[in-house]
Amino acid sequence: MIDLHFDESLIFCDLKAKDQEEVLKVMGNHLYEKNFVKESFIDAIIEREKTFPTGLPTSSNISVAIPHTDSVHVNKKAISLAILQDAVEFGIMGEQEAKTPVKIVFLLAIDKQDSHLKILQKLISIFQNEDVIKFLTTEKNKTLIKTKIIECLDLKEMN
Repeated sequence: MIDLHFDESLIFCDLKAKDQEEVLKVMGNHLYEKNFVKESFIDAIIEREKTFPTGLPTSSNISVAIPHTDSVHVNKKAISLAILQDAVEFGIMGEQEAKTPVKIVFLLAIDKQDSHLKILQKLISIFQNEDVIKFLTTEKNKTLIKTKIIECLDLKEMN
């Protein structure tokens, strides 16, 4: 099994935030308090999002974002998930000026650059599954959410 931490303590249901920066600060601070990331992670994730936005519209009309930053800011691999109470604007990946209202955020703390690609590929498959996206936006039980994500990411195969 891959050495990637993801559990109920890293899941936020109905996170209320006024904007993208607040979402990233809340999630980043939580990872920092749990020693998954260095203090520099929060500023690095906010700055990277300005230059390389990670918002992705999906076919289910629910946008997601997958913010991440350089591995130098990470102590241990982890994924934090937030389902936002109200969508907040994120820049669209690959489009400099376009924005999308994001409802689901997967914040990645990855300690090796090549690990990003494997995880991103698996996350993209989640984003393409309308049933999973709808499940995430309606489910409030963190254990059920965790089980669904682990199943979808197929974490046992990611070594």
